Amino acid sequence: MAVELKDLTKRSENYSQWYNELVVKADLAEQSAVRGCMVIKPYGYAIWEKMQRQLDDMFKATGHVNAYFPLLIPKSFFSREAEHVEGFAKECAVVTHYRLKNDPNGNGLTVDPAAKLEEELIIRPTSETIIWNTYKNWINSYRDLPVLCNQWANVMRWEMRTRLFLRTAEFLWQEGHTAHATREEAEEEAVRMLNVYAEFAEKYMAMPVVKGVKSANERFAGALNTYTIEAMMQDGKALQSGTSHFLGQNFAKAFDVQFVNKENKLEYVWATSWGVSTRLMGALVMTHSDDNGLVLPPHLAPIQVVIVPIYKNAEMLQKIDEKVDGIVARLKAMGISVKYDNADNKRPGFKFADYELKGVPVRLVMGGRDLENNTMEVMRRDTLEKETRSCDGIEAYVQALLEEIQANIYQKALDHRRAHITKADSYDDFKTLIEAGGFVMAHWDGTTETEERIKEETKATIRCIPFETFFDDDKQPGKCILTGKPSECRVVFARSY
Repeated sequence: MAVELKDLTKRSENYSQWYNELVVKADLAEQSAVRGCMVIKPYGYAIWEKMQRQLDDMFKATGHVNAYFPLLIPKSFFSREAEHVEGFAKECAVVTHYRLKNDPNGNGLTVDPAAKLEEELIIRPTSETIIWNTYKNWINSYRDLPVLCNQWANVMRWEMRTRLFLRTAEFLWQEGHTAHATREEAEEEAVRMLNVYAEFAEKYMAMPVVKGVKSANERFAGALNTYTIEAMMQDGKALQSGTSHFLGQNFAKAFDVQFVNKENKLEYVWATSWGVSTRLMGALVMTHSDDNGLVLPPHLAPIQVVIVPIYKNAEMLQKIDEKVDGIVARLKAMGISVKYDNADNKRPGFKFADYELKGVPVRLVMGGRDLENNTMEVMRRDTLEKETRSCDGIEAYVQALLEEIQANIYQKALDHRRAHITKADSYDDFKTLIEAGGFVMAHWDGTTETEERIKEETKATIRCIPFETFFDDDKQPGKCILTGKPSECRVVFARSY
């Protein structure tokens, strides 16, 4: 076992520490010199790129195009939508000056007080304000609608308590911002994009999610409705993994974005915004990984197959190289990303542990005896099972195995979630179940006051009002677990990241 793995904390001992260590040891990311910001390392960024590429294709398939808007937003823009500014005011980083100068006392550089900006600029925490100010110039008539834009960008939210990928001051994300002629179109768009996120999470991340709508208290600042996908991590906590917002006409009114409709009347446009971020990297780690390191779904693994030779001398290595070259070429021709690691600066045992730590789905090994027998050892990362296979047809076998691993880790995550969804009909039961972890389906009277009190007393929040049901009586009326007042349906409660 390689040195890196010997001191990886076990999940059962300290899940939070296990996560923090794994992100660093698996070369995904590290802390930076800037407090609260991270460096995403090449291996971590390669996973993010695969996520980005897939999502980008899915957005474009639904008619969206990419654009780019400024990083800096005039402070006055935030003042125009009251709820929005209130929601983000405490997290904003503010640019006040535009020049540095040499300190006259010889203490290096100092801010030039003469270079104060007339109006402060906010580093974007999200781009609704700058985009809606821009859309005012783009939209005049119903013929200009819909506008379906997305941007891949970085944002800054001044977080004091940070954790790599899950909560950092600066993070990468995509943000879709769309404008529509009718309320119905905008609401359809918000739900459509939620479904795109859910499909991506389940099909590519192998991560089951609960789709639903947020309570008013958990809604995005300035939205009429926020839709969410919620995933359950292995410790039973929820992770909000993507949101889609129906913004109504709030931003159109704030920035005076009107269009002439088919009846030749002026009307405000209807809006949505939606986004996922590098938080999905944290979700990927926490949903599947184990005490040996990462377990990556094949659909997103930068290296899907690694091949390691075991040899006694240069002559044997040359023969293995010749044999493996053809296998590598055929795997690549199938669209499988494969790495042949015949570097002589690390022992095979170190390589095995390292690729295990990094979550490479399939490992193939060829030694001298394998060469004689025309075989290879195949190990799958999800179960750590090994078998010996003939080299004849091994490429088709590996291709099928990758799909099997993808399906298996999704099923494992789904089984885990099923085993940790419970229901509570009394507050005492609720508190016991929340303490045990997982999602608790319970009735709530619909008030912010009750929601806040439950959060204060149990640290559990309403993750969503789910579209699906987990128990037969989920959609039937009942009584709030705390107040006993009428409730329309059960909602999902959980502690969360």
